[in-house]
Amino acid sequence: MYEEDKLIIKKITLNRDRIKSFDRYPFNIDVIKQFSSLDFTSPVTFFVGENGIGKSTFIEAIAVALGLNAEGGTQNFRFSTLDTTSSLSDYLFISKQRQAKTKFFLRAESFYNFSTEVQRLVEEDEFFNLYDSYGGNLHECSHGESFLKLMKNRFTDQGLYILDEPESALSPLSQMAMIKMIDDLVKRGSQFIIASHSPILISYRDGEIFDLNHGFEKIDFEKTDIYSYYKAYLNDPLKMQQMLLDD
Repeated sequence: MYEEDKLIIKKITLNRDRIKSFDRYPFNIDVIKQFSSLDFTSPVTFFVGENGIGKSTFIEAIAVALGLNAEGGTQNFRFSTLDTTSSLSDYLFISKQRQAKTKFFLRAESFYNFSTEVQRLVEEDEFFNLYDSYGGNLHECSHGESFLKLMKNRFTDQGLYILDEPESALSPLSQMAMIKMIDDLVKRGSQFIIASHSPILISYRDGEIFDLNHGFEKIDFEKTDIYSYYKAYLNDPLKMQQMLLDD
């Protein structure tokens, strides 16, 4: 069992008193309106919920509050292709128990932009050591291969890793490989905060799951909507399609 006092991040609090109005974005998002604080008890935390519920907004705010680039990377990356970052990070207070050796924000939707920036730094600024850190030119791999290569080469012990829907480029087998990588890093003192729709990833045995559909309710894997929907569909895909497609 992981010892809670060894977590990097122990708690996140929203400074609600500083917010002038909950009628403006991002504070008018229902899940943000309801949020006060969140305690972490596991080195791997999953945020689940329907599209549009606020998972990416919230996880981006955590990353930015930690000094990470909104489009991905470490605190040393400062590129921006389109600034859509909300102000939520300015109102989050993150309680740490110890410092992370390294931090990284992996955002699936902007990973191409991140990979392009790595390549630009190598070619234009001659930061050739980045190839050692990231396992070469990420553009020369498939999307999924580049995700796993990044984790294998850049993620190290005592790290804090914020991941937004990392399963988007991964096959089921690759998602299982990612679980193995996550577990290895946890055993070496790392912590993960992950937004995900993947029934494979959120099944990680030592993880905790917060359901944003129900105001950050802590929930067991088999009680999540993700588990229920996948189970119902895979148990009888023809019946589910009749329900979906036939009048």
